[in-house]
Amino acid sequence: MRGYGFEENIKYLKNEGYQFIIGARIKNESMELKQMIMTKAKGIKDKEGFDITRSDGTRLIVTYSTQRYKKDAHNRERGIAKLRQSIKSGRLTKNSINNRGYNKFLTMSGDVSVAIDENKVKDDGLWDGLKGFITNTTLPIDTVVTNYRHLWQIEKAFRISKTDLRIRPIYHYRKKRITAHICVAFVAYTIYKELERLLAQKEITFSPKRAVELTHTMYQLEYQLPDTNHMNKTILKMDFEQKELYQAVFSIN
Repeated sequence: MRGYGFEENIKYLKNEGYQFIIGARIKNESMELKQMIMTKAKGIKDKEGFDITRSDGTRLIVTYSTQRYKKDAHNRERGIAKLRQSIKSGRLTKNSINNRGYNKFLTMSGDVSVAIDENKVKDDGLWDGLKGFITNTTLPIDTVVTNYRHLWQIEKAFRISKTDLRIRPIYHYRKKRITAHICVAFVAYTIYKELERLLAQKEITFSPKRAVELTHTMYQLEYQLPDTNHMNKTILKMDFEQKELYQAVFSIN
């Protein structure tokens, strides 16, 4: 949850009684709060963290990682290197000053002179390695960070819903049909996750998507022998992957 309406969204979650953990944009906090962060971050070591109570009563948790420090520094240096090259070649003018990215380090002199503000670069480096989280829970810092790292699973769920399960576009107009459409997609995702669990349990390496593809050429024959009332079923010849899938799904302990 970032960008426009960030604080409004936090207020909404609180008013509705939700507990939440969201990523914080610590560089966009108030000057007072940023000074507190810089003070507490002095001498911080790898995987250490601290929390600060914000004016709205939520907790701002800040952690430090040497791996993130290296990544932040590398990305900034790479971005600035491109700016230096653009300035040197004359391709960068005052028309580019408001562009996103590392152009925030640019400054103008007069009408046409564009240069890199080295003080801004130095100040930005003070934030390297720091990562913020906002929460209204009382969970320990380590637990907050661990829970936030599960965010990729939520993002994956949305991605699967939009692609594999085709939850969008929705062509219905009536509320009950829209609700039914979303309900069907949710049930399909539940089945998808159960299939994923079974494959992992049986240590089968192919993905649920591949498993679905394999079923397209798996056929079951149902027949009845003469003079009997009993119906027999048999699976037609399967390849190695199909046999693996069949055993995973139907040989549940």
